Amino acid sequence: MNPLGVVVASIVLGALVARAEPWVVYEPKPGTTNGKHIVLMSGDEEYRSEEGLPQMGKILSQRHGFRCTVLFSQDADGTINPNNQTNIPGMHLLASADLVVNQFRFRELPDADMKHFVDYLASGKPMFVVRTATHAFNYERNKQSAYAKYSWTAKGGGFGGMTVGETWTYHHGNHGGEATRGVIDGRNRAHPILRSVTDVFGPTDVYGVNADFPADATVLLHGQVLKGMKPDDGPNLSKAIMPLVWMREVPAGEGRKAKVLCSTIGAATDLLSEDLRRLFVNASYHLTGLEVPKKADVTIVGEYTPTPFGFNSFKKGIKVASHELK
Repeated sequence: MNPLGVVVASIVLGALVARAEPWVVYEPKPGTTNGKHIVLMSGDEEYRSEEGLPQMGKILSQRHGFRCTVLFSQDADGTINPNNQTNIPGMHLLASADLVVNQFRFRELPDADMKHFVDYLASGKPMFVVRTATHAFNYERNKQSAYAKYSWTAKGGGFGGMTVGETWTYHHGNHGGEATRGVIDGRNRAHPILRSVTDVFGPTDVYGVNADFPADATVLLHGQVLKGMKPDDGPNLSKAIMPLVWMREVPAGEGRKAKVLCSTIGAATDLLSEDLRRLFVNASYHLTGLEVPKKADVTIVGEYTPTPFGFNSFKKGIKVASHELK
């Protein structure tokens, strides 16, 4: 290539890099789109949502025709940093979402970004709340913010109390020592979200629920505490089962009601469970008004070796762009 060609190529490459967005979009394969857009919001310090949600975005887009956008907690240079609680670019994209998957923990977004989240809640569109998103927000820097009422410490439990009926409670299972087995609620076995779901296991422990757990919740799965961390470990019968996956309809703006699904199992390592991935896919169909497949294909896309949960155990130096589907 002549020198002029090198210069032109460098300018073009530089422009492409400059246009790279600080989020990832997974487009469906040509001819497979179902017309629905899902925004998956990762942002927790412990359970590796920055790994699990991109994989679910790939499965939902490549196996099921959803357009999926994944948002990340990150530093200004595009390096993923789950400990950065205040910077999650792309919140404005919620306006075009048909479903939001929320896996935040203790975030405190700038008011301009938080407004997009609250506008989505008011729209009456559905939300899927995963694991730590029962306590998605924690207002410690700007306690005078108009959005401080969404903090988990606010009266009524903040965002979690307003929607799924729970905020942060307690580890019912021994954290890191007692895994979780999902037990189907027989009264709701025919629910579409449970279609072809029978075997749910995850190494994260069962969360407890409060005595005022909402009476209007439809429980789909209960969490059984196991005696150890392996799928074939027996149940710890000294600990009662707890709601693990449940659905509610909650008030939204202008008299509307929104469907909200909560799953307190859903760490990146939990998603190695085929039937848990199937539950997530089924939920995406059901919440967006589509017919749930008889047995959804949840085959992993590419490589998936999730990092075990833990504080500061995230992979350092990973750029948002590294999650793009090649």
